[in-house]
Amino acid sequence: MTRKARMLVLLGVIVAVTLWLAACAPPDAATSPGYVSGDGAVTEWSAGERPGPLDLSGTTFAGDDVSLEDYRGEVVVITTWYASCPPCRAETPDLIIMDELDGVSVLAVNVRDDAATAQAFQRSFGTTYPSIDGADGTAVAAMQGLVAMRAVPTSLIIDPEGHVAARAVGRIEPSTMLALIQTAGEGVVDIPDVTFPDETGAGTEN
Repeated sequence: MTRKARMLVLLGVIVAVTLWLAACAPPDAATSPGYVSGDGAVTEWSAGERPGPLDLSGTTFAGDDVSLEDYRGEVVVITTWYASCPPCRAETPDLIIMDELDGVSVLAVNVRDDAATAQAFQRSFGTTYPSIDGADGTAVAAMQGLVAMRAVPTSLIIDPEGHVAARAVGRIEPSTMLALIQTAGEGVVDIPDVTFPDETGAGTEN
């Protein structure tokens, strides 16, 4: 394939993703088709059959350059989000806890917000993990090149070699996410007993 042909293919993917993001962002987030609430669909790939490695990089809302390559040797949970997405808000406290686990990092990709909106969300929830400004569709296009990104939120669990070990569409139970992380990081990650806040704030142990 010529360089011009590759550029046309990439442009086509970015345009398609941009249209997808627009369709996922109506004014009323509570009725948005752009997210999946409740139980999410999970797809796993066995070692040796995992798509990738994923080439993902971008700039955070703090102005820092970040690349998935910086996380080699760890399991990375990549999650797409935007501030008015209810399941994105609901899963954020869980992601903060997962980001604190040894050998595990969370990398978020915001698909639509401006810097002020995204940073207000980050301050409100006290997020500790970086978030790529992905409003131009480039970051999602990179992921879409390997696996289908069907909704917001969608999480990809990346193994220590940078391959996609699993995909979860919508918010899933923290215990399910931990199991996916454990499988992706077999021999690298040892998940301890973890307590997650439930909807009442009392906490649940996994």
